[in-house]
Amino acid sequence: MEHLALIQAYTGIGIGLIIGLGAAGACIGIGIMCASFLEGAARQPEMIPALQAKVFLLLGLIDASFIIGVGLAMMFAFANPLLSVIK
Repeated sequence: MEHLALIQAYTGIGIGLIIGLGAAGACIGIGIMCASFLEGAARQPEMIPALQAKVFLLLGLIDASFIIGVGLAMMFAFANPLLSVIK
């Protein structure tokens, strides 16, 4: 019973780290990318349509990586494969 409680406690800490660090990394990445986009748009306004398409594509990819991390965290929260080892 003690091992089960330890697995659940460490899983909770891991879930918090996955979601927290994933969100922080995504926010920092999006902030840096959008700042660079605004700087590039200010320097060359004629390149805005080409840069904007790339920015939106990369925004989706950055958010997708965070959502994948959230999905993995939810898998560990609701269907923890580590709990089947201890019985």
